[in-house]
Order: sequence, then C-alpha cells, then structure tokens
Amino acid sequence: YLNTEYLGVYLDADERAVHSVKIRKAINYGFNREKMILYLRNGIGTPAVNGFIPKGLPSFNEMKGYTYQPEKAKELVKSYIEETGNKNPSITISTNSQYLDLCEYIQREVQKTGLKVTVEVMPPSTLRQTKVTGKLSIFRGSWVADYPDAENYLFIFHSKNFSPSGPNYTHYSTPEFDTLYERSITITDNLKRRVLYQKMDSLVMASAAVIPLYYDEVVRFTQKNVSGLGINPVNLLNLERVKKENKAK
Repeated sequence: YLNTEYLGVYLDADERAVHSVKIRKAINYGFNREKMILYLRNGIGTPAVNGFIPKGLPSFNEMKGYTYQPEKAKELVKSYIEETGNKNPSITISTNSQYLDLCEYIQREVQKTGLKVTVEVMPPSTLRQTKVTGKLSIFRGSWVADYPDAENYLFIFHSKNFSPSGPNYTHYSTPEFDTLYERSITITDNLKRRVLYQKMDSLVMASAAVIPLYYDEVVRFTQKNVSGLGINPVNLLNLERVKKENKAK
C-alpha cells in the first residue's frame, strides 16, 4: 500500500528546538521503529528506516536512513544544549486520537535522550487546519500515492508548494532540491528520473524535515468461496475479476 506515515516538522515553527537539525535527527534516531510496528501495529507495516518514498515504488531508496541509535540521539541532544545554552529543549507533537499510542511511544523513547516531549491531541479536522496554517511544530501525517510515481511524494517538498497554498507543510526548501525536481519533471526516461528521485529523497532525509514512521500495509479479509480479489497499490477496491463460488449443498 503506497502510503508513508510520518511526523512532519514545520521548519518555521515558533518552537526553537525544531530549527536545529541535531534535534530533528535525535528524534529520528531516538525510537525503535521495528518494536513500534511489532507491538503497536501487530506487525502490519514496514519500519521506515530508509527514505520518504515508500516501499513498493521502483524509486524506493535502499539508502541507510534513521535506525534506532539511542546513544547517538543522546549525543546530538547534548551537543545542541552545549551549542545553544538551552538546557531544557522541548518539542510538541500534535496528533489525532487514532495515532496517540504511536506518538506516546515516541514520546517515552525520545525523552530518554534529554529532550522534553509533549503530545497534543486534537480532532482530525483541527489537526489538518492547524497544520496547513503553520501553527504546529511537529505533526503526525500520512501521504498516500495518487498515482504510482515517486514525483507524487517529492513535489510536497518543492519550495513553490509552501502551505497554505500548497502541500509543503514542513516549509522545507533548498535550491539543490528545487533544481533536481524541476529537471526530473522534464525527463521521460524512467531510469534517469529514478536517479534524481533518489537523490531528492536523500536530501530530504539528510535535513530530517520529516520523521518517517512506517510504510503502510493493508489487510483484506474474504470468505473462502471468494476468489480474484487481489491487492492494489493505492488500496482501490477492484472487483472486475472477483468471483464467488456457490457453496456446496
């Protein structure tokens, strides 16, 4: 299922700590995605230890992303404190109730690094609106593919798509990314475009503007006398080839 679940960081937020790439990387390194998926998602989903582009797309990046490295996370927080003199750095994660258990797990783990973490719960409609208007420093989000091409995941980091007029809710912006993105949309060769996609994905991850949680999966239940249901990368229900056998009397 082409869906990346993540925490997004609003880089123009009032909360000082999130302006630091060290703090953003500390959050990324500070919790165990494998354990989170196993115990809080019953094993449904793939831990997002690579890039933002989800597993299942040809442009999926096999790069080494953010794995669980608690000591490295502590060192990054310590370095930030020494560098800034801010002895009590804090962040706020905003979510809706559906993902509260995931965010509370991240809160408990990341606080072990020396970073104070507050979890703010709000209705989905409020979360969407405040995210768009830049009132949240860290927000829980998901990005589902509209079509099976990595461009659908990268255009949300193009500087011309800043929220509230576009979907760049993090306000991530670098000239290098913009140049690569604008070049990629002029190229028709899939392999050449894939190289640029993976480079852009690596740039976003290096900035830690997002904290990918997992690449989603879908479970479908069906009766034994139903066949041909299959799966769909954008989770559409296609019944063209579905057959139902009559039960034997």
